Amino acid sequence: MSVVFDKESTRVAFGNALYRMAEQDPTIMYVAADTLKSVGGAQMHSKYPERAINVGIAEQNMALVAAGMAASGAKAFIATYATFASMRICEQIRTFICYPNLDVKIVAGLSGMSGGQEGVTHQGIEDVGVLRSIPNLVIVEPADAASTEVITEAITKYKGPVYMRIGRNVSPKVFDSNYKFEIGKANTLVDKGDDAVIFTTGAAVYRALEAEKLLAAEGYKVKVIEMPCIKPLDEEAVLKAAKATGLVFTTEDHNIIGGLGSAVAEVLAEKLPTKMERIGIKDQFTESAEHEELLDKYCLLPRDIADRVIEGIKNK
Repeated sequence: MSVVFDKESTRVAFGNALYRMAEQDPTIMYVAADTLKSVGGAQMHSKYPERAINVGIAEQNMALVAAGMAASGAKAFIATYATFASMRICEQIRTFICYPNLDVKIVAGLSGMSGGQEGVTHQGIEDVGVLRSIPNLVIVEPADAASTEVITEAITKYKGPVYMRIGRNVSPKVFDSNYKFEIGKANTLVDKGDDAVIFTTGAAVYRALEAEKLLAAEGYKVKVIEMPCIKPLDEEAVLKAAKATGLVFTTEDHNIIGGLGSAVAEVLAEKLPTKMERIGIKDQFTESAEHEELLDKYCLLPRDIADRVIEGIKNK
């Protein structure tokens, strides 16, 4: 698999976009838990030190500081690693940010297996499942640097709580500055036929597209639909593609329990029962290695995705 990687990581792309938005909007604040440099805050802090604050390794305090800022009229961003952003501050997100519906954006670095060599403690493979049931919370996941910048700008303009998953190192390049994003909407990337549909998000997007190339070379015609917004989910897109194909797959850098696959399955179970398979981490803890190596091993090798789709098509 020949891969073209972005020049900048998603966390740097987030920081670039946040800095641009902060220049335009003086109400934007950034609160970090010893993560100013590691989750995109350094650029903003260099110019606006009074608006980019480091509270130290105190994630719960970080969340409450941001809630207080938002309650006073600020648009607050908080940043830490996905494991801490979803579990250590879960109560603060639920009770002090989402219940009062405050304008706080939670930026979760090292999401999925992008924590890599840091191991299980820093790999955020359960975060969407932990947070998806909390009312008022929007959950988004960009696929690369270009989409991160566009999505960061979009959620900055949105008023309300948002959780955004980003990675650590540079990602395979998928999109450019023409990328389009709207909260609650899917993006159809490939629409060649009705053999099957692959819904995908985040780090899985590039790999789903590579799997589609393998499938096309073998005569299979599938749809690939990006779901950059996991909550609210684009139910219309799910139902339309499921009706057209009768065979649904989801791919994600997340435990198959509680993430994109579960969200799609819930829609289909209630409104259009359809054969589907969830492709992701099979409810297990992963090892320490580079992100791309972990994706290959645990869930998202393009050949493996393609083979599962082929098997599903043959058994339709």
